[in-house]
Amino acid sequence: MNAFSTVGKPVAKPNVGRQVIRTVRNALKNPLIRSGLLLGAGFGGLADGIVLHSILGWHHMICYSMDCQPTTVAQLQLENTQDGYFLLVVWLMVLTGTAMLFHAVRAEGSEANGRVLLGSMLAGCGTFNFLEGLINHQILGLHHVVPGSPHQFLFDMLYLANGVLFFAVGVWLIGSRRNERQRRYCQ
Repeated sequence: MNAFSTVGKPVAKPNVGRQVIRTVRNALKNPLIRSGLLLGAGFGGLADGIVLHSILGWHHMICYSMDCQPTTVAQLQLENTQDGYFLLVVWLMVLTGTAMLFHAVRAEGSEANGRVLLGSMLAGCGTFNFLEGLINHQILGLHHVVPGSPHQFLFDMLYLANGVLFFAVGVWLIGSRRNERQRRYCQ
C-alpha cells in the first residue's frame, strides 16, 4: 500500500495544475473581476507614467541613452511624445475598465463586492507591473526604473517584486471573499 491508496484501492492523485487553471477560468468569468483587472492594470500604468516618467523623471517609455537623460530638445520632445502615447493607452484601459465595471454592477444576479473589486484591481496592477518590468526592463531593455544608477538591477527587481506582491495580495483578497461566504453557509 502506498500513500495514494486506501484499503488497497488507488486514490487519484490531485492535479493541482488543473485546479489552478479551473479556478482562474472561473474567476475570469466574473465580470467584476475582469473589470477590476483592467482597471488595476490601467491605474498601474498611470502611476508608472505619472510618477516615474513625469514627476520623478527617472525614465521615459523608450530611453536613447544609458542614463535616459535626453541630450537635445528634440530628443526630449520625442521621449515625451512616446510617454504620451503610453499614457493614452493606459487611460483607455481605465476608461474601458470603468465601462466594464458599470456593466458588471448592472448585470442580473451580479454581486457587487468592494473586496473582490479591490483585490482584482491590485492583481491587475501587479500583473501590469510584473509584465511591464519583465518585458520592457529585462527582455527588451527599453528602459529601467532608474537607468544609469549603480543599483539599476536592484530597482528593476524591486519593481518586479512589487508586481508579484500586488498580485498575491489581490488574489488573497478575492479568495478571502469566497472563504468568507463559505464560512457563512457552513455555520
